[in-house]
Amino acid sequence: MNGNVKILVVDDEQKILDVIKAYLIKEGYEVVTALDGAGALNIINSQTIHLVILDLMLPKISGEEVCKNIRAHSQIPIIMLTAKADEDNKIEGLAIGADDYITKPFSTRELVGRVKALLRRTYREDNTLAEHLSFNNGDIEVDINKMIVKKNGNPLSFTVNEFKVLVVLLSNPGEVFSREKLVEKAFGYDYGGTDRNIDTYIKNIRQKIEDNPREPVYIQTIYGLGYKFGRNNQ
Repeated sequence: MNGNVKILVVDDEQKILDVIKAYLIKEGYEVVTALDGAGALNIINSQTIHLVILDLMLPKISGEEVCKNIRAHSQIPIIMLTAKADEDNKIEGLAIGADDYITKPFSTRELVGRVKALLRRTYREDNTLAEHLSFNNGDIEVDINKMIVKKNGNPLSFTVNEFKVLVVLLSNPGEVFSREKLVEKAFGYDYGGTDRNIDTYIKNIRQKIEDNPREPVYIQTIYGLGYKFGRNNQ
């Protein structure tokens, strides 16, 4: 698969771009680069990109704005590079659409490992789930293979990780999943985040599929245990 995968790396430091590009090319990936947010969006809008490595501190257009712009129309997996190591900033990155994050300074080997893991989760070929799920008389529809979610016929934008969490819950209506179990089912053992990130994914999913996220009827919290999908009728 590597030879068909094109990765966009965005950073305002040319040396960092050169190092990351060299390692990814060595692994067989095609790599394009941008030094600022405007250049990144131009590439996104003109080329087929399979994964984005995105620095937060960018000139012209910030990494946060680039991420939000991508998420408005695409589910391309995004790994954020950040010098901000505290948990709040990482959670904020996940909330605006990042699928993973890595803190500077970082090990290039670790970054490459994160890239491989995220690509496996995103483009895995061994999909054993049903191709299409529909609930509550079509109120929610999910096309597994095409990674499309619709609410009342209207397509919604999901990050890769949000989509995977949603699919696990939808595929097992009524079953309660702890954070740890959701991580295992949705991402496998190569997941680079923490189980607390599940709360952020759930919050984002509710904002998108619930009529009233404050009183959810689909993704329900079972206090002390975890989460479950509350609608059983298909």
